[in-house]
Amino acid sequence: MSKSISIFDTTLRDGTQGEGISLSADDKLKIAKKLDDLGVHYIEGGIPGSNNKDIEFFKRVKELHLNAKITAFGSTRRKNSLAENDDNLKRMIDAGVPAATLVGKSWDFHVHTALQTTLEENLAMIGDSISYLKHQGLEVIFDAEHFFDGYKNNPEYAAAVLSKAREAGADWLVMCDTNGGTLPYEIHEIVTALNQQLPGANLGIHTHNDCELAVANALSAIGAGARQVQGTINGYGERCGNANLCSIIPTLQIKMGYHCIPGDSLSQITNTARYISEVANVNLPVNQPYVGNAAFAHKGGIHVSAIMRDSRTYEHIAPELVGNKQRVLVSELAGQSNVLSKAQDMGLNLDPSSEQARRVIEKIKTMEHQGYQFEGADASLELLLREATGEMNETFTFESFKMLVEKTAEHPVVSEAFVKLKVGSENLYTAAEGNGPVNALDNALRKALQTYFPQLKEMHLSDYKVRVIDEQDQTAAKVRVLIESKNFTDTWSTVGVSSNVIEASWEALVDSMRYALLNELSLENEKTTSSEPRGLVNH
Repeated sequence: MSKSISIFDTTLRDGTQGEGISLSADDKLKIAKKLDDLGVHYIEGGIPGSNNKDIEFFKRVKELHLNAKITAFGSTRRKNSLAENDDNLKRMIDAGVPAATLVGKSWDFHVHTALQTTLEENLAMIGDSISYLKHQGLEVIFDAEHFFDGYKNNPEYAAAVLSKAREAGADWLVMCDTNGGTLPYEIHEIVTALNQQLPGANLGIHTHNDCELAVANALSAIGAGARQVQGTINGYGERCGNANLCSIIPTLQIKMGYHCIPGDSLSQITNTARYISEVANVNLPVNQPYVGNAAFAHKGGIHVSAIMRDSRTYEHIAPELVGNKQRVLVSELAGQSNVLSKAQDMGLNLDPSSEQARRVIEKIKTMEHQGYQFEGADASLELLLREATGEMNETFTFESFKMLVEKTAEHPVVSEAFVKLKVGSENLYTAAEGNGPVNALDNALRKALQTYFPQLKEMHLSDYKVRVIDEQDQTAAKVRVLIESKNFTDTWSTVGVSSNVIEASWEALVDSMRYALLNELSLENEKTTSSEPRGLVNH
């Protein structure tokens, strides 16, 4: 039995049918290149001629010279017609790709209700369409839509559909759980039966996630003899999504001993998942298996204590295998091990038996009780630990700020911030306008500091989140602000908490700039210890 599995990616077609996902032609080309780098075998590009984006994609993708086979998607010929006269089939051929994915009905209920034709005519539609595409030199992947529902309702007819497709020359016979309602044991039983009925056939599996079983169902089919798996990156797709290739590929390759993509490409799967989530403008769930930011994150003190001895105690694989990394979270649930692990990662000398370590842990727990959250604000946590260990060089001192927000009937809101700071022995007082109070504060703070620290020009605020902590207090509720900042080489997050959203935002903003300047000496020390010019700070 072959241990190689063909990976068929349909992110660019089935994935774009997910709510909130819209890809431009440029987006689709970027994703296709990334998928090819990962090593998938087939990339389904879309439906030729259905829209201008797909027309442009199929035209331009040839310029990329990819190793993966680009496939065009379409349905069988119309009922009571000829394949050579079918516009849909002609567009698949005209796309100039080496392979076509042809979808046809395999559930007798759908044949009668959706197509409103006979079972015999549906078989003819499938056979004629596949034969026509094969005669045009295309590889044909036949997707048997609603196959498992069809098999449970009328197994003889569902099997006849696959037999007809095979007879017509289809290279792959893919069984689709289109409604996502089949269970893993059913998948295994049906695929096993089909393997016996169609010996030597190249069977594939295409599952949807409506019961949260798409990955399990795909793996079950592989275990029963399927040799192609179709899915999408991050499980994007219609309704509840498609089978997630970011979970399927490492499970097949690491746990089940199959070969899916080149071994050295497996470590790129986390980067691929995150890159495509950015292009699609969809947040990657932090708890997504293998590739999520929390996939190898540890919070409970007992867990952290154990993984510091041996990561296998609480990690099912080494995160580096899939390009991810271990993270230790610090919160009110943290024990001494969590804080020591974080301090160790930062290169800080924190004696586990010291009173200093105990005070740091108690301070973190107190602040978390007040509403701070350091799990998503590593930069604020690092600043706190550096202060506690006496390894923090303060580059500036905050003294005060004032805000002016003015709205008149004829004009939009104007926000202006006034900031008073101290850098070394010099007092600074600046004002700046902005698009809202937070932007005004950010502009004023930068205006004051950039003369002394020009590297701040290279950083910018990339995300801003506000969460109400005490909802029962209504408009007087305490809020938590999380700010993400970036420069050319790094991304970091900081947190602020207050019953005033401006004060919470200010706290997070100040921490963001303190972190950006972490490797800078204070101005007073720098004057006496170094005459070297300041450069861009990298972390």
